[in-house]
Amino acid sequence: MMKNIEYDMSQIGLRAVVKEWQEKVLRVVWETGEGINSRMVYEKVNKLLGSESISRASVINFLEDMREMGVLRGEERTGKGGHHWVYFPALDEAGFKRFVAEKLISSLLKSFPEETRKAIRST
Repeated sequence: MMKNIEYDMSQIGLRAVVKEWQEKVLRVVWETGEGINSRMVYEKVNKLLGSESISRASVINFLEDMREMGVLRGEERTGKGGHHWVYFPALDEAGFKRFVAEKLISSLLKSFPEETRKAIRST
């Protein structure tokens, strides 16, 4: 599970904090204005991945992690087959990037307060 954001310094952009398929999940939700359920996200992401694939459980877990972190918001709905979640962006791409930056800076300030402040001032 992704309860924390991990930063991979060998990558750039969103790939520094999410895997390729996770970025595609976020983009699918960001591009859907009226909300989207996990099945539709799963189908669209796997189509985008082509020969690779990701499990529906992985997609659902990631969507739920993002909802719990406040990156996405969700509405529980009832329909054919019972209850399901419909996901909407709580943050757009720019908002997500700012969210990540704030989390990273906050973590660095807790671990290395003096060095982090000096590094921020010198950039």
